[in-house]
Amino acid sequence: MPEAMGMIRKSVRAFVKRDLMPLEADLIAREAARGHDDAPLLPAEIDRALQDKARDAGLWGIDVPVEMGGQGFGALARVVITEELRRSIVPFVPPPDSPNLYLLKELCVGPQIDKYLLPYASGVKRSCIALSEAGAGSDAAAIKTRAERRDGKWILNGSKMWISNARRSDFMIVVAVTDLQKRARGGMTAFLVDRDTAGVTIPSSYPMMGEYHPYAVFFDNVELDDGQVLGEVGNAFVPITNRLGVRRLDIAARCIGLATRCLEMMIEQANTRSTFGSLLADRQAVQWWIADSYQELEMVRLLTYRLAWRVERGDKDFRLDGSMVKTQATEMLGRVVDRAIQAFGAMGVSKELPLEYIARMGRVMRIVEGPSEVHRWVIARNLLRNGLPDLSAA
Repeated sequence: MPEAMGMIRKSVRAFVKRDLMPLEADLIAREAARGHDDAPLLPAEIDRALQDKARDAGLWGIDVPVEMGGQGFGALARVVITEELRRSIVPFVPPPDSPNLYLLKELCVGPQIDKYLLPYASGVKRSCIALSEAGAGSDAAAIKTRAERRDGKWILNGSKMWISNARRSDFMIVVAVTDLQKRARGGMTAFLVDRDTAGVTIPSSYPMMGEYHPYAVFFDNVELDDGQVLGEVGNAFVPITNRLGVRRLDIAARCIGLATRCLEMMIEQANTRSTFGSLLADRQAVQWWIADSYQELEMVRLLTYRLAWRVERGDKDFRLDGSMVKTQATEMLGRVVDRAIQAFGAMGVSKELPLEYIARMGRVMRIVEGPSEVHRWVIARNLLRNGLPDLSAA
């Protein structure tokens, strides 16, 4: 890895140890007490303080282009930072969130740049993506939310569900059907919708295990100008699915960080805990847990770094790689945290340690952004149609 990347990793690791890990016990208590409330696990004042510290530590705008005021390090640096940040369970992410940044950089034009892209890139504004619906989760092509052309305006009607951060976002990237016949093949359009636009309501939320707490969003005759069309009319499907690929890269990086924490804890436990007169480190079963966990972790790390490299070099379609890293990373984390819990026994499932929290988060991540079964279908379908990728062209 380049020297600069090693320095970034070292800086983030120090930030995590100094500023995030001391917050874990309180975060576990807040998550346990939150119940059906949608209060953030990081209170606003703590989040603001962490943002200031992250800015001072140089962990701000990592993959934002230099001409937009960022550091311009690219996708690999963002992966390394996310990986290191998620060695802690504290859900802190220095803005901006990369998947929406990737989409906005690609598609924003004219006044959209000053109104949405630049404030988002600088952390002044927050956004979310409103894609999933009751009958269209992993099958994005099945969405029913409509945007119809009337009297020179776009009229948006429909509903979305499982929308993370909807109430805390300044604007949404909403995907709607604009041509019922074409749908995913030229009939889906993305819109930039300010949260306080008339007709937009966020009436309910979905309490879930772990840090996730998504929302339902309704659009009732929401009137939009042409300037709120993101990208080309009818051509949202491929950019949106590539944006999902960037999110899957982000999820893989999170899994690598959490699995690294679990493996570190497992190794320390094996070297210090004795049972029946012998260290756990002397037990073959425990040795195999550690050996298998390390190998699986490193294989996923390399696969994830390769996808980051593809994003950096400007590949236009990395949906296959996104499905691979999402599947392998989330399932790897599930195996590693399960072994770590087994090594700690009863303490592993107590709230004295972060392992039970990581186990629940890992289970959620096997579903969000598409379950493993759908991604395996996507991978198989791609290979059956197109054959193996040409490695000589990579």
